[in-house]
Amino acid sequence: MLKIENYIGGELTAPISEKYLDNFNPAVGEVYSLIPDSDERDVEFAVEAAGKAFPIWSKMSAETRHDYLMRIVRLIERDLDLLAEAESVDNGKPKSLAKAVDIPRAVSNFKFYATAAMHFSSEAHETVGQAINYTLRQPLGVVGCISPWNLPLYLFTWKIAPALAAGCCVVAKPSEITPMTAYLLSKLCIEAGLPEGVLNIVHGLGAKAGSAIVAHKNVKAISFTGGTKTGQDIARIAAPMFKKLSLELGGKNPNIIFADCNYEEMLKTTVLSSFSNQGQICLCGSRIFVERPLYERFKTDFVERVSQLKIGDPLESETNVGAVVSKSHLEKVLSYVDLAREENGKILLGGKIAKLEGRCKHGYFIEPTIIENLAFDCRTNQEEIFGAVVSIQPFDTETEVLRYANSTEYGLSATVWTENLSRAHRVAEKLESGIIWINCWLLRDLRTPFGGMKQSGVGREGGFEALKFFTEEKNVCIKIN
Repeated sequence: MLKIENYIGGELTAPISEKYLDNFNPAVGEVYSLIPDSDERDVEFAVEAAGKAFPIWSKMSAETRHDYLMRIVRLIERDLDLLAEAESVDNGKPKSLAKAVDIPRAVSNFKFYATAAMHFSSEAHETVGQAINYTLRQPLGVVGCISPWNLPLYLFTWKIAPALAAGCCVVAKPSEITPMTAYLLSKLCIEAGLPEGVLNIVHGLGAKAGSAIVAHKNVKAISFTGGTKTGQDIARIAAPMFKKLSLELGGKNPNIIFADCNYEEMLKTTVLSSFSNQGQICLCGSRIFVERPLYERFKTDFVERVSQLKIGDPLESETNVGAVVSKSHLEKVLSYVDLAREENGKILLGGKIAKLEGRCKHGYFIEPTIIENLAFDCRTNQEEIFGAVVSIQPFDTETEVLRYANSTEYGLSATVWTENLSRAHRVAEKLESGIIWINCWLLRDLRTPFGGMKQSGVGREGGFEALKFFTEEKNVCIKIN
């Protein structure tokens, strides 16, 4: 059985403890590889390697760092099919999705930041007759990047690419649930000739390896994507140490549908925004609010469209819905379906384990689930489920739906469907969300800032925001007479 290895100081290494964790293929419900059970000793080793590499890497020109990152890009492009299949096996998502979205986005992340670093500029201010002030932005040093299991390589590279481009050296921890593509990336980094210690990948549990990264005195910043509770724990450790923090946390995103929408475009996109990646995307619209004149038509058509989605083996090209990531997550999602029933919810579709035959008969599959008749402020509509479960509810006025939409402790994303331009601007301005899509979903321009409000996080990723996060500002004031 394959044993995944850490990537530290430019080499693949076994965990110091010599202990390993089981890594499951969720589509078949069986262990198929082993993950290093790393601890603070492995993290210490990685931080030391990153610290040694930093003086050299940080002094390289942006163009030289660009060239290293672009070598990695070409290798990811070469291995697109291999990486997509590995992501599918490790995560349970359809291979077609990984091949069309996850791996190409990893390529885009590296491309964007490799190039952006060469266009990064500073500011200068003239105090007329007295002084010239200019701002230096210098890489922080060793930084920690901790990524989640739902979009493994996509979000792993979303963090490490800007850190490396900015001149930092990285100690990174992928999710212990989906480590495979990060392991394969470490092999590509070796093949690309990335200098030793510039990127270090430590596998293992969040409570061991992740906490050790956060608590290490020589790690200057933490970029984390994951659950709000874990984000709170990270903040409690890092804040007293005055580390920079970028936390992209949970979401309970509203999808607001007005009666004047482009109906067919809305319906097609809402199926995707509800159930892509088995609903395991922090940006999925899990609360659907439909203007009352359109509600019954939408309900009928939405249930019909979703019922046509094919649940199946993630490696088969016609599969729309794959496995959820783990048995424990399957149980969590189903517990919320039970809660919805207790809260007088009506299950319009799904709500059960999906039974497959053949290779996937023991896999972790759930039927896409649609629920109505829930109060906007019930637990099912307030707590993050992170699965293929959505609620639908009618509304009558803008004021009413804004109250529903903004009622949760989260504020990550929102989607609005309307052909009324004034309404679109008006509603977008009043929604408490970090990103708002009008008549679309998951349409991303990597130049734009990305992040959440309220308990959906702190800080912004994307564009020059990420490059700035991994640098320290220094003002230089020169008296001219």
